[in-house]
Amino acid sequence: MSIHVEQAIIHAISQDGEGQLSCRLRPQPLLNSQAVEAMLEELHQSYTTKAGKGFGHFGTHGDDGEANPQFKDALTEYRAGELGFVEFSASAGKLLQAELAKYDFSQGGFLLLACYTHMTSDYLFVALLNAKSSMTVLDDMELSQNTHLDLTNIQLAARIDLTEWQAEPDSLKYISFIRGRAGRKVADFFLDFMGCVEGVNPKAQNKQLMNAVEDFVASSELTKDERQQCREKVFEYCVDRCDTGSDIQLKDLADELADSGMDSFYDFARGDEYQLEDEFPGDKSTLRQLKKFSGTGGGVSLSFDGQHLGERVIYDPISNSILIKGVPANLKDQLDRRLKGGQ
Repeated sequence: MSIHVEQAIIHAISQDGEGQLSCRLRPQPLLNSQAVEAMLEELHQSYTTKAGKGFGHFGTHGDDGEANPQFKDALTEYRAGELGFVEFSASAGKLLQAELAKYDFSQGGFLLLACYTHMTSDYLFVALLNAKSSMTVLDDMELSQNTHLDLTNIQLAARIDLTEWQAEPDSLKYISFIRGRAGRKVADFFLDFMGCVEGVNPKAQNKQLMNAVEDFVASSELTKDERQQCREKVFEYCVDRCDTGSDIQLKDLADELADSGMDSFYDFARGDEYQLEDEFPGDKSTLRQLKKFSGTGGGVSLSFDGQHLGERVIYDPISNSILIKGVPANLKDQLDRRLKGGQ
């Protein structure tokens, strides 16, 4: 196991026939340590590698909308030893029930709270899980229907880096959360119950990093191949950080480039023009633009590796056109068939 679970508990939030929500609180932590660690290990791995997460922090009175401090206060008391884990989790369950009651779209679920350690950091994982029905074949070949937690399709979850929060209370990214399919607003109520406000915007930071890289190679005396190697080195470093759930560290990235003979990137990227933080989460979908060009519009989709620009792919900004040399075989076959058919 790569994690060590300290405490974990599940409370049930359900809706009665009249639409009223209630919270059934478990009176003690989960006891089956082997099952709990297996579940948290799976959740930790899937959550860490999940793309497009948002990042934030506990709100203060100066934030827009004045965040509710009750979750933060209860967590502070728990970390200080002034409140037991079960009591803290019960307070969280009641807060979530009260927040859900403001909306007419929720039918509840199972609130999971778990404190665990991974590497040198302590985390609190908070998730609202749904139940899923499945069929089982018994020994006598009879079918039996049962219910289990759906761990593969989590839409409402957040993870608090307790170590970072206590070491750097002014940080803007010690809370990460899953963005809804339609953007952050789908999960607003879940963040509101924790008093979390969005801080660092990973997509914006990653976009600025790419701008800095492109400007850096453009201002250097590198050959075309060396420029591409620089982009690929940045991409490989950043993706590796994403895969391990670590932040991109600008100084470390600059050191990686310096080892390849590309000095002074740190000072260049820290210029006022880019407004980059020293550390920020990676965003793979944005970083892919270092290696690929892609776009869709007007019924046309186009994607190609960056190394082909200027060789197999010629872009003319004046005529707003692209010339492709060496059409992919499967596309050429389709085009030839269409031409033979008289278009």
